[in-house]
Amino acid sequence: MLGMLRSLWQYRHFVVSSIRNEMISRFARSKLGSLWMMINPLAQVAIYALILSNVLAAKLPGIESQYAYAIYLMAGLLAWTLFNEIVSRCLTLFIEQGNLMKKMSFPRVTLPTVVVGSCALNNILLFVAMLGIFALLGHQFSSVMIWLIPLTLITVMLGLSVGLILGVMNVFVRDIGQGVPIVLQMLFWFTPIVYPANIIPESYRYLLNLNPVYHITSAYQQVLVYNQAPQIGGVVLITVIALALMLLSLFMFRRASGEMVDVL
Repeated sequence: MLGMLRSLWQYRHFVVSSIRNEMISRFARSKLGSLWMMINPLAQVAIYALILSNVLAAKLPGIESQYAYAIYLMAGLLAWTLFNEIVSRCLTLFIEQGNLMKKMSFPRVTLPTVVVGSCALNNILLFVAMLGIFALLGHQFSSVMIWLIPLTLITVMLGLSVGLILGVMNVFVRDIGQGVPIVLQMLFWFTPIVYPANIIPESYRYLLNLNPVYHITSAYQQVLVYNQAPQIGGVVLITVIALALMLLSLFMFRRASGEMVDVL
């Protein structure tokens, strides 16, 4: 672990330049540039809000605004987008960078670090755009938003650990790369993002506790929608899960680094 941290510090300029180059290349010859990172999820919000707002707005307790559903949806998508993007990109990271890994000698841990940096930057820009929309809709902010800092770190840690585990496995069993997007799509709909948790029958609501992403999206919604601190129990639980998965993912990544180069 300490060795990985030392390697990251030694190659910090490589990581920063890689993130910068990735952002530049992604939007080369694009007139709107980084705005596309915000347009896509916000367009998704607009579609869901247009179709479902009249149906589900009445089921959101404690919010008087007529734009309650749109605010609720944006809060959940902010958390989900970060988690989903990190997992999806780590899933194919080592396969896509196979030639680089075979031709150059560098700390492999820099590759997922670049992914995290890029995804975090995307999420920050999306968050700024959402704050602007919240302000236009007349939604109030409070100091409780400071909770978003640890919540974002937890989301990154969970997404990175799951992504690393799946990314390493995908090198050896390519079927994983085909199945994970389907699982992520199912996980999205089994997480109360598009709909509130209170529409689930109470006899089945306990099953939400088995979904680690639910604890994250719920915490984001408490902070951004209701201006309340998240439930400490849920935050502690997901932190423990994220830490355990992170240790497992780093162990797998370190053990499989050499074998992955041979397979690739």
